[in-house]
Amino acid sequence: MTNTTRMTVGDAIVEYLVAQRIVIDGVEQPLFPGVFAIFGHGNVTCLGHSLETNRDRIPVWRGQNEQGMALAAVAYSKAMRRQQIMVATSSVGPGATNMITAAGVAMSNRLPVLMLVGDTFQSRIPDPVLQQVEHESTPSITVNDAFRPVSRYWDRITHPAQVVSSLPTAVATMLDPATCGPAVIALPQDLQGVAYDFPTSLFAKVVHRIVRPRPSLDQLEEASALLRGARRPVVIAGGGVHYSLAEGVLQDFVERHGLPVVETVAGKSCLRHDHPNYGGAVGVTGCDAANRLVRDADLVLAVGTRLEDFTTGSWTVFGEHTPIVGINVNRFDAQKRRSVAVVGDALEVLSELSAEVGDYRCDPTWTVRISQERESFDAYIASIADPAVVTDSGLPSYAQVVGAVVAEAQPGDYALAAAGGFPGEVNNGWKSLDTATFDCEYGFSCMGYEVSGGWGAAMARRAQGADGEVFVFVGDGSYLMMNSDVYSSVLSGHKMVVIVCDNGGFAVINRLQVNQGGVSYNNLIKDCNVVEPFPVDFTAHAASMGALAEHVSTIAELRAAVARARQAPRTVVITMRTDAHTWTGGGAFWEVGVPEVSPRPEVVTAHESMVEGKRAQRLDR
Repeated sequence: MTNTTRMTVGDAIVEYLVAQRIVIDGVEQPLFPGVFAIFGHGNVTCLGHSLETNRDRIPVWRGQNEQGMALAAVAYSKAMRRQQIMVATSSVGPGATNMITAAGVAMSNRLPVLMLVGDTFQSRIPDPVLQQVEHESTPSITVNDAFRPVSRYWDRITHPAQVVSSLPTAVATMLDPATCGPAVIALPQDLQGVAYDFPTSLFAKVVHRIVRPRPSLDQLEEASALLRGARRPVVIAGGGVHYSLAEGVLQDFVERHGLPVVETVAGKSCLRHDHPNYGGAVGVTGCDAANRLVRDADLVLAVGTRLEDFTTGSWTVFGEHTPIVGINVNRFDAQKRRSVAVVGDALEVLSELSAEVGDYRCDPTWTVRISQERESFDAYIASIADPAVVTDSGLPSYAQVVGAVVAEAQPGDYALAAAGGFPGEVNNGWKSLDTATFDCEYGFSCMGYEVSGGWGAAMARRAQGADGEVFVFVGDGSYLMMNSDVYSSVLSGHKMVVIVCDNGGFAVINRLQVNQGGVSYNNLIKDCNVVEPFPVDFTAHAASMGALAEHVSTIAELRAAVARARQAPRTVVITMRTDAHTWTGGGAFWEVGVPEVSPRPEVVTAHESMVEGKRAQRLDR
């Protein structure tokens, strides 16, 4: 007869989480190192009670907003390169739906997070309960069904026995490199407290190891034949290189065969910035140098990237007939745009592909081209980051801000940004001194990720024993959307350095609006429907949450503040006003919707330019 242990559903979930382990760098560690939680009536009395009674076995970190704490969980996972998974738990109703955005971030970036969301009563006897949204024709639907499009795994526990299959399946989904993403389990609040005789084997220690699928020999042979026949191949390195821990193998591969490497936003810091094979950032938020390398290539090796539009310039960066070899553990991503798919782990594929092509090297003039392109681009970045450059407003530019922090950077420093104007600036201007030290959330382009993500990254970096600071670059628009985890980082002691740049609103979207023929409207505060454009005192606001905060006005003052921040005992927030109209140039075409007819001739002209730009698009599917 099966041995059983009688406990509540809440207790069983916590006991199972504690029993899961994983090997990282040869050391066994918790698979679930902690829980981000905000308690409400949908999880506090049952799951919350279970977490409290196990507080010495799995730590709980209280968030200030459910979206923020779940974003911190996502950033933690990225900083740990998907080797550990944080849990986020919420109450019912708005507490749960607040996490949908974070689930979208995790889904689009292929990052694991386990979301345990409170749900309405399974019995339905007290319906409608507080925070319940009713559907008269489908009573089984709750707001948690809204997670389905942004979940890799979704379940609702309607009987205690389901825990036995649901939790292991969720873990398997999150640990499989091909299906990795958020798992969402809805927990009706009455069911959390129900006792059941669970099989004791469910709580036995399990030590997980992330698998490394090897490629099919047929696929490998086809890819190697293409590479041997190429004179000007280029590697596009995506986030999958980081998640495969393949930075060293990538470096060996390109050094041996003479190939340039350009990086996506998720792939940045696959190589150090000063590596001779590094060709820069590719795509819309990239640089002309990298885009020219891709445009002139006769073969593209797309490694661990899902080839989103900011990487491909809405499919105008690639030559129309340039063959693509898609190296990806996920078949869906590997075969995009009729790529020659090589389905497998990036580290394994690059190792085997290198052995397969042997002593092959690309055309020597192509290798020389890398340094030529980089030299021109580095000179451009140095010129726009020069503190002596004066913008029309007289305020520092984002490029100068990034350049100032780069000038003070040390090995081990970790840069983090998201959405808005900073992706194009840090993707080009940040110089990675170590691999896997950069996180710009651009898969979902989530404004508000920055501060919460910084908290999660700082937590992960401490767990890794990493040196250096976590530098968060955030604009005033994103800061106003989500800032309360400045307080979380102070409370928990996970220090970060936050650079808040106030350019008067949503300046980069204002740029898009105006560049496509529109009138500046509802983006910059001065152009909004306001009584007066009242300025926010970001310094005082950050200080009120316990951060060490100071305002600076010049790039020299910023550098001095960054140097002081290194010595600070807790989170530091540095604020400054920046120019709203000066941006790093380069990049690629990006397709957006522009009206075909308009009373504004500027809009009509912009539409004609968009149509002309689309002529260069690669149309094969």
